[in-house]
Amino acid sequence: MRIETINVYKCLLPVKGGSSYRMASGSVQQLDSTLLEIATDNGFKGWGETCPIGPVYQPHHTLGARAAIAEIALGLIGQQVSSIRHLLKTMDERLNGHGYAKAAFDIALLDLLGQRLGVPVSTLLGGALTDRVPSYYSTIVGTPEETARIAADKVKSGYPRLQIKIGGRDLEQDAATVHKVWEAVGYRARIAVDGNRGLTIAAAIHLDRLCQSVPFVFEQPCNTMEEVASLKGRLTHPVYLDENTEDLNAVLRAISSGIADGFGLKVTRLGGLTKMTTVRDMCAIRSLPHTCDDAWGGDVIAAACVHLASTVEPRRFEGTWIAQEYIDGHYDPENPIVIRNGHISVPQRPGLGVQPEAKTLGEPIARYGR
Repeated sequence: MRIETINVYKCLLPVKGGSSYRMASGSVQQLDSTLLEIATDNGFKGWGETCPIGPVYQPHHTLGARAAIAEIALGLIGQQVSSIRHLLKTMDERLNGHGYAKAAFDIALLDLLGQRLGVPVSTLLGGALTDRVPSYYSTIVGTPEETARIAADKVKSGYPRLQIKIGGRDLEQDAATVHKVWEAVGYRARIAVDGNRGLTIAAAIHLDRLCQSVPFVFEQPCNTMEEVASLKGRLTHPVYLDENTEDLNAVLRAISSGIADGFGLKVTRLGGLTKMTTVRDMCAIRSLPHTCDDAWGGDVIAAACVHLASTVEPRRFEGTWIAQEYIDGHYDPENPIVIRNGHISVPQRPGLGVQPEAKTLGEPIARYGR
């Protein structure tokens, strides 16, 4: 099975209802996702996806992903799809870094290999431990009352975990939001309070004190790993790293230095599913809980996250976030990745288990190969 062509598609994913998804670092109204279709000489088609949530959330952006894909693609034409490690090595030889773009290739190649072998991608990642994984709901930065109302509603609908966005405003508003959410949901759901790098060290300590009676996980309160490290021993709440985990070395550093009590992990940020399995196993060695999700995207990246999530030991698993609640429609209407009662079924078909309808995506914006 050799790679014959690589097609790149642009897919716009507006936030439902024309509203904004607001975080401490800014707001987005529409996301520009890049889908990758790799076709082989024996008729198989594998799909990958990468969708940075704007240009400031991480040092990733959509045009950068497409430029990186252009650097890599021609080097894969004609290659056998048998050794994912060999193909990842080929990508590294053509381009240094840009793991978020390489992730789309990695996902598509695993999709191809799974289809060829007749097994789900989860099998290629070590094997699923469950056929249904918990999701979590992420609120936007909003008023305390509205955030609490949404939180209560999502717990009623079955979500076992909530991520409450804070930052970019007065600290008193953030503290009030945390307390209101706790009053609304109590122990019916686990709570993560996500600063998205938006707090100073002083503000993080202050918020921790103001909310000392509320049990929650403090996710990425400050901008740098050094700032987060300085909080160790000064907070009453456990701290998870998210945006700082830009590559495997960053995760290893955080684990070995004891900076993090857990992680919010993104598949494309870490370079794809293959590298994420290494992180999964490092976390298992130290018994560190973590999520398996991504910044944004449609059915392809959602399927990738769910397959990986199913291979994580449930007691260490914090949930999978997918963008379904915030976007309309699916790439694959027949086999969509959906949240039901706060959980997501693991696809059982070979490969990712989703096949986007290329005709609904329009013409490719780039094509490589024969």
